[in-house]
Amino acid sequence: MEKAITPLYVAKGDTIELIAPSFGCTTEPYLTRLEASIKRLKKEGFKINEGKNIRRNDGVASSAPPKERAEEFMDAYLNKDSSLIISVGGGEVMSDMLPYVDFEAIKKAKPKWFMGFSDNTSLTYLLTTNCNIKTVYGPNAPSFYEKEFRFAQKDALRVLRGERHFEGYPKYYGKSNRDWPALYRPRANMVKTIVPYNYDSERKGTLLGGCLDVILTLVGTRFDKTLEFLKNRGPVIWYLEACDLSPLEIRRGLFQLKEAGYFDSANMFLLGRHLCGVWEHNEIMGVNKYNAATDILSPLGVPLLMDIDLGHLGPSMPIINGAEAIVKLEEGNIIIDYV
Repeated sequence: MEKAITPLYVAKGDTIELIAPSFGCTTEPYLTRLEASIKRLKKEGFKINEGKNIRRNDGVASSAPPKERAEEFMDAYLNKDSSLIISVGGGEVMSDMLPYVDFEAIKKAKPKWFMGFSDNTSLTYLLTTNCNIKTVYGPNAPSFYEKEFRFAQKDALRVLRGERHFEGYPKYYGKSNRDWPALYRPRANMVKTIVPYNYDSERKGTLLGGCLDVILTLVGTRFDKTLEFLKNRGPVIWYLEACDLSPLEIRRGLFQLKEAGYFDSANMFLLGRHLCGVWEHNEIMGVNKYNAATDILSPLGVPLLMDIDLGHLGPSMPIINGAEAIVKLEEGNIIIDYV
């Protein structure tokens, strides 16, 4: 069975590259959080290289024109003096830089960690499926502004340092972090309830996924190497969360991926807290975020864990794309052990 490449784990004194492949940090609360996060990461012992686009808003719904964003990413990835790249933001149109990304050069380069969330699925997913390199679907750089790391920020550094055992969090935030004051330390006060379906026991497999909105834009493009990646990969544990999709769009999206053959080797599905779950119209014509999944995926006969600690209603567990892991539900909590 083929395994994805693991970059060298990150250590104190290493250099982190900050880039803006989607949005830059030009508005609040993100600009203030970015500045605080840079100071906090330096205090943690890291050196910081700031990309040229991280404080720009010169592109269409993005930090810079597509080619310039791709150049910033390639410069960061090919820099031999750094070991980790973190995106400074999510956004909407990151995919339009993909024609300018040199995936062949990345395959030949020394593998390096890339971490980002939401729209950054364009890179976390493609670096894994196109280049067979592990990535981290985890917090963007401005998330590290708190004086004491906790939840996803703490676990992201644990992931990048090579720790293997991770557990979900007791509660979650009821709102998106964009609703908070810049340096507010939010309370997780919403009780978490993971909804299992067809769950029988722990499952082992290669973790693969990200933001469903983004993955759907990649299907059938020249960048879509998913089926090639899945060959000789063994069982796969899919993790997915949705940002802008309605329950009906989630249902159609899962149908599309299923019929495209993405789920042929699925051994489990981990579905996050989709944002549609807090919308006023979170059920449309009888379709909600739960039956949108079960109606499409139940014929596959594998477990589904829904409303796990993943998604735009954080805290969201950082997950290593392309890594082998054992996942289980234990006393109402999700446990991920990397192998």
